[in-house]
Amino acid sequence: MKEREIKALVSLLDDEDAEVTTLVEEKIRSLGSGVIPFLETEWEGSFSPIAQRRIEELIHELQLAVMVERLEEWKNGGALDLLEGMSIIATYQYPDLNFQKLRDEIDQFRYDVWEQFGDEMSPVDQVKVLNGVFYGTLGFGANTKNFHSASNSMINIVLESRRGNPITLCVIYLLIARKLHMPVYGVNLPNLFVLTYKKDKTQFYINVFNRGIIFSKTDIDHYIAQLNLDSKDSFYQPCTHLEIVQRVLRNLIVSFEKAGEPEKIREVERLLLAMIEEE
Repeated sequence: MKEREIKALVSLLDDEDAEVTTLVEEKIRSLGSGVIPFLETEWEGSFSPIAQRRIEELIHELQLAVMVERLEEWKNGGALDLLEGMSIIATYQYPDLNFQKLRDEIDQFRYDVWEQFGDEMSPVDQVKVLNGVFYGTLGFGANTKNFHSASNSMINIVLESRRGNPITLCVIYLLIARKLHMPVYGVNLPNLFVLTYKKDKTQFYINVFNRGIIFSKTDIDHYIAQLNLDSKDSFYQPCTHLEIVQRVLRNLIVSFEKAGEPEKIREVERLLLAMIEEE
């Protein structure tokens, strides 16, 4: 469709006839995400608050559809790049997110640790060095004041503010560790996300939300017992990148429940559905 035809469609968005605007919106949606730049230009040039509001809604719907497609492609491609999965989630609130900037930041953090790092170090000493840089030099820490804020699930905001929830802090820590060739993985505990260092017969756990404290399988046993839950292998063993992203989306749903935003809940549930493995 030519630009002038799109302009003609957009000009009808503030028509008083609801049937007309419904048909126009359906036509614009059918054009797909490629129409977004044209809609943004028309929004800037519009003097109609009604038309602007409807343009904003259409742009958001189209961007959400793009997110669904990207998440499905990421999942179907093996969910290999965790940073990519986390960045797609962040585009829910930050559609113009610069993915390369995030990757560059993680690379710089890795270099900051590497300067003090040594492959000959014991696993515990490697974690201590990473902790020193992560919490000391870089200043990362728990966002206890706004624990349920949706921003805690946005990796770009956590990288900027240095404050996040357990899983997003774990993701950043894990990404740095893996760039240093440390065998560190996520672990899905009930009500808490942690990391595990696992190689051969060596395995211990790292509570990133609590300044990188190292703990053991026995500590997890006690934690599960306190919650009156039956023990599961998944409480002790590494989870997949796909499971991490699914949990981040579930956290977002809780955030929007706390904030009383039902429309956003429905949208994130749609994203989560795209992440669920088919039986």
